[in-house]
Amino acid sequence: MDARAEVYMNAASTGPSPVRSIAAQREFIERRAAPHTVDYEDQFGTLARCRDLVASLLNARTSEIAMATNTGAGINLAAWGLPLGRGDTMVVPDGEFPANMYPWLGASRARGFDVCVVPLRNGLLDEDALLSALDGRGVKALSVSWTSFASGDVADLATLGAACQARDIVFVVDGIQGLGPLTLDVAKVKVDILACGAQKWLLSPWGSGFTFVRRELLDVITPQPVSWMAVRGSDDFSRLVDYELAWRDDARRFEQVTLAYQDFAGMAASLELLAELGKENVAAHVATCTRALLSGAAERGVECVTSIERHAGIASVRPRDAEQASARLGARGVIHSLREGTIRLSPYCYTTDADVEATLDALAD
Repeated sequence: MDARAEVYMNAASTGPSPVRSIAAQREFIERRAAPHTVDYEDQFGTLARCRDLVASLLNARTSEIAMATNTGAGINLAAWGLPLGRGDTMVVPDGEFPANMYPWLGASRARGFDVCVVPLRNGLLDEDALLSALDGRGVKALSVSWTSFASGDVADLATLGAACQARDIVFVVDGIQGLGPLTLDVAKVKVDILACGAQKWLLSPWGSGFTFVRRELLDVITPQPVSWMAVRGSDDFSRLVDYELAWRDDARRFEQVTLAYQDFAGMAASLELLAELGKENVAAHVATCTRALLSGAAERGVECVTSIERHAGIASVRPRDAEQASARLGARGVIHSLREGTIRLSPYCYTTDADVEATLDALAD
């Protein structure tokens, strides 16, 4: 099939790579053939550039950003690095993507804290039940997905964050399905740790992402695992065996060096593109496209799982025969995902009105 005839509605799975991102990666890889031409600034300056761009995206301080390879890196940092032990409880909703469940279950088994899994209500996040669970005995952390990978349901981070702040509970967010289609100002919304892979809505290479750690928590979390460049003075390669376990003053203490610099060069290029487009403009366009998909599906008699009132970039719908509908969409060149018995459509900044109409026509036939 001619790629130009395809309609890409699958950013929630993997975002397409912008031309400039591919060029940045290729240039870095080609220079890697002669490693002496890739200097310290090329490598660590690339990471610094990514930190600055992510900080701008979140209205965070650069010192609160650690580059990471995926969402799970940040969730594992919370699960293993927060001071949790016997008598403590962390709360998590049911229906989470495994990256926000298994790290907690694994750490709880080893460290002795309890995991309270709050049931969904009609397959969606039950925020009232979550808020009630926060008043349980020994609750020290809450971890939620900003946007559900399956239903597209969006958590009210402001309400949940305020509730955690009032109870001195650490609020952890899996942000991978939210950031891009939505905007977040961490100076206003109380999120303590935000874990986010960049390969979806940030249009970045596989193996790139970041973890935001609120400044006040830096000294609360123990770096897990410990990188050799997590300590002060490690930038001086002439004194590597002057051992002193004194953490860096910022979130770089949580980075796992050596990272794939070429991937982060691609990430920086993609983030610069999104910054040029304007994060508010991107979010507004995605909202228009997602609403059009949901309202159009409803008009065609297709059940909508995602709320048309509160959504990010995912439009999950449930045709009478999801597998048959998925096959039909595929045959028409509409790239999508089949998740938990639903068709998951995820438009983004490149989606056109014609793309939306073609998707709806294929869905309803």
